[in-house]
Amino acid sequence: MFRLPALAETDGDRDLRAGWTAIVIVLLLAACEPEKKPAPAPAKLPSVAAVPSVRAGSVSISGDDALAQVLTWSLPAVVIEKDGVGAARRRLKHALEAGDLFETADSAIPLLLALQQMQPDDPALAKQVAQTRMALIMQGDAALIDGDADLDALRMAQRRAAVLRKLWPADTDVLAYLARVDRSERAWDHNAQGDALLAAGQLGENGGGALAAYRVALSLRPGQPRASQGMVAVETGLIGRAEAAALQGDFNQAQQQLAYAAKVRSDPGTIPAALRRINAIRGNRLRRLRDQGLIALGDADGLRIARERLAEMLRIADPSDPASVELRQRIDLVGHYGLFRPGQVFTDELRHGGRGPELVVIPHGTFRMGAPEDEEDAKPAEQPQHEVRLERGFALGRNEITVGEFGRFVTATGYTPRATQRGHSMAYDARSGNFVRGSGIDWRSTYDGKPAAAGMPVVHVTARDAEAYAEWLSTETRAHYRLPSEAEFEYALRAGSQTRYPWGDGGPPPGSENVTGGLDRSPQRRTWSNAFVGYDDGWWGPAPAGSMAANAYGLHDMAGNVSEWVADCWHQGYRRAPANGAAWVNPGCRNRMYRGGSWASAPAQVRSAWRVSGGMDATNARVGFRLVRQI
Repeated sequence: MFRLPALAETDGDRDLRAGWTAIVIVLLLAACEPEKKPAPAPAKLPSVAAVPSVRAGSVSISGDDALAQVLTWSLPAVVIEKDGVGAARRRLKHALEAGDLFETADSAIPLLLALQQMQPDDPALAKQVAQTRMALIMQGDAALIDGDADLDALRMAQRRAAVLRKLWPADTDVLAYLARVDRSERAWDHNAQGDALLAAGQLGENGGGALAAYRVALSLRPGQPRASQGMVAVETGLIGRAEAAALQGDFNQAQQQLAYAAKVRSDPGTIPAALRRINAIRGNRLRRLRDQGLIALGDADGLRIARERLAEMLRIADPSDPASVELRQRIDLVGHYGLFRPGQVFTDELRHGGRGPELVVIPHGTFRMGAPEDEEDAKPAEQPQHEVRLERGFALGRNEITVGEFGRFVTATGYTPRATQRGHSMAYDARSGNFVRGSGIDWRSTYDGKPAAAGMPVVHVTARDAEAYAEWLSTETRAHYRLPSEAEFEYALRAGSQTRYPWGDGGPPPGSENVTGGLDRSPQRRTWSNAFVGYDDGWWGPAPAGSMAANAYGLHDMAGNVSEWVADCWHQGYRRAPANGAAWVNPGCRNRMYRGGSWASAPAQVRSAWRVSGGMDATNARVGFRLVRQI
């Protein structure tokens, strides 16, 4: 029994597999079937040219002499002496068992044809010839399965086609196999063309290109993995172009590319997912344009810039988009509202009753941000000192946001701050005099974990918690609230000064800030190891917001009481920092800045240039926040 090749099952070849199974049964039961017409002797075989309905089999997949050798086959000469028939039959049996059908004089087909030439009337030999022909076709079909992606396998199938075309060019089964080889050859050509066009970026969204090549390959070989993967690559490329266009702000082009991608193949999830990503890009761009427009409204030429940003927003989004509506409303208000006055104190009415935090209008101006090289305790992260110009004024919270103000937001929205979710925060431990993690401590707690009064500055909050409060306040007041940039905070903290501390170079004036004083005493009679000599602010821990004197801009507790979150991400120094006072942010930054000293800050940490970062989820008893309101 000759050895049949192992076949790899795929959906596209189930029918072919069934056909091969039937052939195996025929071969096994051959002795029981009626004899077929004997195969013709080699001397009488028709030539290749006698088969006009099938391609010659030459394909443009190599271009070298190897393909010519594959497609050229001659019947090996076999000499069998009269007394050598038995030995020849043994050689035939061995060749069939090994699946060696045609390459040498010891292969099955040359031996069979030689034996048949000696014994032309032997029906058993005729049957064996027919069976071997089918075995050769089966070998070729097995190679065709891998030949979709493997050139060597395709050449194996072509080699067998050359033998079959040479010996049995008019046989029905041979003609069917030659047609299958022809389809595989053409599918290979189109796949190779598709791969080249794909690599060249010619996807075919306007016709032709890689898409057309892969489609032809699939029409020749339905379900072929190589062509199917090519179609996926075309779809991915078109989606990539759509997202790239969206990132450039060309959403019409993005929509067009996505429409092309939707026609490539049928997948229920790919296009909707891509559309969500593009819509997210659109949303981010709309928010940036809105913020640019809102910021510009405080400038002399701000209305023109804001209207340009609004026009860009309307070009890429529906007029009812909330960001577009907000900017349009603000443009309308500015046209009638006029300018605020520097130093003006005001509050905004909340939509559901009450008023927002007190705000002070800070005048625009220029200042030197950071620490000079000769400043005592200066750090590299505070340098180089550089000029920042704030072209517009802004309204800044007169005080830190209090527990009562933050609590109104939590009650109204059901928002769960990070420390509440987590169940703990860093608080002052009176017994050890250190800061330790305590359970059950969140925004409702004061510096030592006990319940905080409504007028105390809120602590144990993250920068994200502060931004959530700002978003709610923006909705409630129909104004734009946000965390201050690091430059805005230092500008307001200095309040026109350029000294080591906001008040000068020595110790703080009495009652000016809640910081570490040499005369401060804790309830347990502890003292600070590093403090302003001779200073006593009367508090160990935060004081109620606004307890200390205001600075030159009318702001309380900028250098003490609690440090405060700002909008910037952490950067090691100021090289390449914005010079216009804008927040310096990076996508996905993990560390945020906070500025200003606190009730537990040593003198070096109260300096106007002092800066430090904290993790996005960090909470403790020394950091709170105040907000900017865009004007």
